[in-house]
Amino acid sequence: MQQYSFLWESFDFYLILAFVLVCLYQLVFYIRLSRASRPSAPASIAPSAGVSVIVCARNEQVNLRDYLHALLTQDYPCFEVIVVDDGSEDATSILLEQYARDWSNLYHTFVPRGARVISSKKLALTIGIKAAHYDYILLTDADCRPESRYWIREMMSGFSDQSTELVLGFSPYFENDTILSSLISYDTLFIGLQYMALAKAGHPYMGVGRNMAYRKDMFFAHNGFQGLLNERAGDDDLFVNKVATRSNTRIVTTRDSLIWSAPEQEWRAWFQQKRRHLSVSTHYKLGSKLRIGFEPFTRGLVYVLLIVAFVFGGGYAKCIALGLWLLRLLWQYVAINIAARRLGIRHFGVEMVLYDIFLPLLNLYMLISKHFRRKPIYW
Repeated sequence: MQQYSFLWESFDFYLILAFVLVCLYQLVFYIRLSRASRPSAPASIAPSAGVSVIVCARNEQVNLRDYLHALLTQDYPCFEVIVVDDGSEDATSILLEQYARDWSNLYHTFVPRGARVISSKKLALTIGIKAAHYDYILLTDADCRPESRYWIREMMSGFSDQSTELVLGFSPYFENDTILSSLISYDTLFIGLQYMALAKAGHPYMGVGRNMAYRKDMFFAHNGFQGLLNERAGDDDLFVNKVATRSNTRIVTTRDSLIWSAPEQEWRAWFQQKRRHLSVSTHYKLGSKLRIGFEPFTRGLVYVLLIVAFVFGGGYAKCIALGLWLLRLLWQYVAINIAARRLGIRHFGVEMVLYDIFLPLLNLYMLISKHFRRKPIYW
């Protein structure tokens, strides 16, 4: 009996040891996430540094009418806005012509009809970048609205260091009172904090095309989207994964650097959007995949070890495991909401526990099911 008691106590010891190590990693991870949301240090750039804001638009007449004015009226001394009409079938071209008569800093061009390309957005971006008059490119989408009139100024402040070629910003979604809106906000915040934290640590791996800037010469030095043309998506994250390095990438996290975007309004549309985004993540560099995959792996271990402790562990093992899980959950709650407050996003409550379990499982399901779909969904 003593022998079996010793073995059982040893099992509890190693179980709790594993739980402690996994929870420690999780605590450090959320500390880094929280730090990633700290406002970046203020910097200045010479007013002579002009910037070309590139917007690709397909059937975006309504969004351009609502948001284009906010881009054209930015408080920055030298900039232009280039809208590339990507095969619109609505009145986008007519609207752009009307705006161009009133705004001398607005230019518009188009993707030739019938262009046989896998990714028309990559072609549209390339056309816009080639048409740019300035050496800095700032990207956003037609359904986006800057936080303030200082968006361009804040994003361009990231280029104060001559070695910087790529600046990553954050783009939250407009919010409402629905569960879907809350889930999208949480998912977007978590992904944004993760790519900014890793970029800050010297391991940039992705960015979002709604809020990203780079030097024009860097784009052409890397032959643009060459090597990515077989993917319909990836004009932002795969491009960043291709060109970003420890020394050439910087993040900007001030409130004025944010740009807000319209979220999906239906669950089905959001699932399709998630699937599109995940479809290109398998093409990341191996190091990037390992770094971003380790967090959900350890998160899953937390719940697996918690279940094992309650099914097979002794009394004290159950208590310690529950205490560690609650500690980890508390710190996650604090870290996420500190970051949300800094970035002007909603406060998250007990629903965060459900998101904590649901989102990794959803991502895993979509990654696995991708290999069984006959026709994957693209941009």
